Amino acid sequence: MKILFLGSEDCELIAWLHQYGDTVQTYSDKITPQVLSKCSFDLLISYGYRYILSPETLAHFPNSAINLHISLLPWNRGADPNLWSFVENTPKGVTIHHIDEGLDTGDIIAQTELNFVNPQETLSSSYAKLHNAIQSLFKVHWHDIRSRTAPRKAQALGGSSHRSRDKQPLERMLLKSWDTPVSELENLKRST
Repeated sequence: MKILFLGSEDCELIAWLHQYGDTVQTYSDKITPQVLSKCSFDLLISYGYRYILSPETLAHFPNSAINLHISLLPWNRGADPNLWSFVENTPKGVTIHHIDEGLDTGDIIAQTELNFVNPQETLSSSYAKLHNAIQSLFKVHWHDIRSRTAPRKAQALGGSSHRSRDKQPLERMLLKSWDTPVSELENLKRST
């Protein structure tokens, strides 16, 4: 299988995918239909990719583009899901979903809810736990994703979404940056 992996070139999932005999091409810049016209792919995997995919790009991957997102969708679609899950006290977890033209609105393949009860938990440590959880979830469901037999479930109505710029008013309050304890983040948005 030829996979286009959008995200970090040093992601450990890439080497893991190679073990299955798959060819993986990574790309971290903004992708264009012109780039896709040079090579055909069977599947697109987006993980930590910073750009929204255009309808023209998605047309190259009918029902074969998935995203690994570190939130429990429909909560915290878009940017900085870890931060917002604590600031807005929403459910926390990870989700693998199909990519559609919306912002993290595609049908869900699998998800896992996580609880963070350690008072010493920071944005950084919770971020690492979320990434471990999404990679583990992906590995569990890879066979079904690869064979196109993974379940599809429409997302529940509601939830929340954020853009990168939404974080700006909060940044001055994150005195310890990503080492800020998550216990300090609850109700932080109300004080802005």
